This record gives sequence, C-alpha cells and structure tokens, in this order.
Amino acid sequence: MPGGMMSYAGDLTTQEAWSLLTESPDAILVDVRTPGEWKQIGVPDTSATGREAGFVPWVNDQGQPNPSFISDLAALGLEPADGRPVVFLCRSGQRSIGAANAATAAGFGPAYNVLDGFEGPVGPDGQRNVSGWKVANLPWKSL
Repeated sequence: MPGGMMSYAGDLTTQEAWSLLTESPDAILVDVRTPGEWKQIGVPDTSATGREAGFVPWVNDQGQPNPSFISDLAALGLEPADGRPVVFLCRSGQRSIGAANAATAAGFGPAYNVLDGFEGPVGPDGQRNVSGWKVANLPWKSL
C-alpha cells in the first residue's frame, strides 16, 4: 500500500464473518455506519455470540471523518497488539475497508471487512436486497 501502510487482514462474506464471530471467543463486530443508519435501517444482533457488537461511526451523518475513531475503538475494550479479531461492517462494504485499514495501522486486529456490508449493493430493482447481512438472514434488530 502507498506510504507503507499495513493492509487489513482481509475480506469476509457475511457468512464467514458470522462464523468467525461465533467460533472465536475474542472476536468483535464493529458497525461503522452512522447513528442515523443504525436507527433507520437496524443493527446486527450478536447477542448469540455472548458479546454485543460495537458501534463506532467511521464518518458522521454529513460524511465527515470521525476524529476519535481509534480512541472509540479502544473504548470498546480493544487494545493494540492484543490479537483480538475485529470485524468491520458498514452498509455495503466500502467504508469498512477504510475502518479496517485504520484499525490495522493503529495496531488493532487482525481487522476484517465484511464484503457486502449490512445491506449490500443496490440490485437491478434499485433496492438493497441482493446480498449483505440482512439478506443472509443473520441476526439483526431495530433500535
């Protein structure tokens, strides 16, 4: 990567992400969408893993970067170099790449990106109903 920045650990399908979260007792899911998205669309429900998801916006509702992103991760109990898997999720798998790279650069992880995100890409009918966490019928809830 440019500037020698270390790349995140890799991309996961929604099912691979769920398997990692259920099989690794230290893994945590971090939803990096905005508070508006969480309220309007819903959030992943990881209670079946015995751990709650973390909610740390990558950007605010106006698209401005979250200047406290790394300290917000630390507030979830994550520590650099602890080897704890961190799975980042956004709407469609784009913002979560930036989050995974930033977390990796700060020493967190291994950090992973969920490829299709919570809602996935827009399908032929203009709706986000072709892939993603919700389409895969993984647990989620409304706020």
